[in-house]
Amino acid sequence: MTEASRNTAPKQQIGPTTDMTADAIAIQELDEFRAQGWTKLIAPAKVNLYLAIGARRDDGYHDAATVMHTLNLHDVVYVRRNPEGGNAPAARMVARGDIVVPDLASEDNIACKAVNALAAKTGRLDDCAIEIRIEKNIPAQAGLGGGSSDAAAALVGAAQLWDLDSDDPAIEQTAREIGADVAFFLHGGCAYLEGTGGTFVHDLVPSKRSVVLVKPEGGVSTGAAYRTFDEDPQFASSEQAALVVEAATADAVPLYNNLAAASETLMPQLAEIRTWLENLPGVEGARLCGSGSCTFAVCDSFAAACQVAAQARQRGFWARTTSFGSSRVLTVST
Repeated sequence: MTEASRNTAPKQQIGPTTDMTADAIAIQELDEFRAQGWTKLIAPAKVNLYLAIGARRDDGYHDAATVMHTLNLHDVVYVRRNPEGGNAPAARMVARGDIVVPDLASEDNIACKAVNALAAKTGRLDDCAIEIRIEKNIPAQAGLGGGSSDAAAALVGAAQLWDLDSDDPAIEQTAREIGADVAFFLHGGCAYLEGTGGTFVHDLVPSKRSVVLVKPEGGVSTGAAYRTFDEDPQFASSEQAALVVEAATADAVPLYNNLAAASETLMPQLAEIRTWLENLPGVEGARLCGSGSCTFAVCDSFAAACQVAAQARQRGFWARTTSFGSSRVLTVST
């Protein structure tokens, strides 16, 4: 789960604890948002257990096979009709804890782009004055899909405001047009996808293992990572690809990312973090999230994950302890 910032003095703890003051504030805030007409949704993060980038196609995209898995780390997205009116969606991002929020105008926010696209597809451009508040727990430029998940949540929230059926095909069609990851968050859990990484093939039984996320400052340009990959592409073997296709559970999927070498070349610190994580007690494996710059480590216990996260913070990295989850974008309250 996400970690709230604490103002209490540090003390020895085993396992998760409850901050009653923080819980009370959260409940009060939720009541205030309900009174003001907000719909609340959760937007989970994801990692790629397996990412096999293929050859660059004539259209400029790359073939890709991937196994995505949601995490129990999530942003919180609120949507409502904008009381100030207007004719376009507006988004505001708010940081939680030590998250750095990108400085984006509403028209550049992927959540607003998604709502605009759905409005155009469903003939609701005259009813597009939707206000979006995004409370960020997922860091940007991390490969965790935070922006895509926020966009999926905005689509679901807007659809509810417009009284669209939850299974209206326009929602998923819009999600696929906005980005390969966006449609995945409408379903969540663990799934094997092909095409350019957005074509659903089949579900896998989700894992319940503990995960640590570690991110240094800075990021890697996705475009630069792909250009570096294309200079010397290393493709997954057919044997490995067959093993992944046949896997029925997330725990049976080998951790693999052939884009990582390119990103680690552009940002050598990422290779150092991965190697360091792989050699820590309790870590079963570690891989870069997409093109980075977050690395995830799968741990054999929650206690081990907590120890790894604590050591990562001591080194000056952003770090979170979480776990694999089966959640998707989900409405919590209306």
